[in-house]
Amino acid sequence: MRGWALAGILLAAAGWSCKGTAPTGPGGSPSTIVFPDHAISYSTQVQPLFDQACNFAGCHDNGAHQSALVLASYGQMTLTPGGVVPGKPDGSTLVLRIQGSVVSRMPPGSYPLNQNQINGIRTWIAEGAKNN
Repeated sequence: MRGWALAGILLAAAGWSCKGTAPTGPGGSPSTIVFPDHAISYSTQVQPLFDQACNFAGCHDNGAHQSALVLASYGQMTLTPGGVVPGKPDGSTLVLRIQGSVVSRMPPGSYPLNQNQINGIRTWIAEGAKNN
């Protein structure tokens, strides 16, 4: 009986991790956020995307997480050197990771952000990564 209880706890914990997040948005994305082509708003598009797809326990939240890049707020996000480089999407680790241009694509073990969302983050950074 104890083995079944432990298995249930492990399965429940797996459901709360960032890995295996169920797709909820267009193109299988773990987010429903759709970006415009320009004039990207941090508070309207970027942070809500992070909240839906990245800002979970064990990932990029305020608590214990696997990465130095915390995506719970603009202030926390800008503390990681190279994570987001205003005006330089190709020099921003965030972009390289969501595109899969480096070691592993984010989010791991889950559906990737769709092309609109990746382009939106790139555009926001190219526009200066403003806290607007």
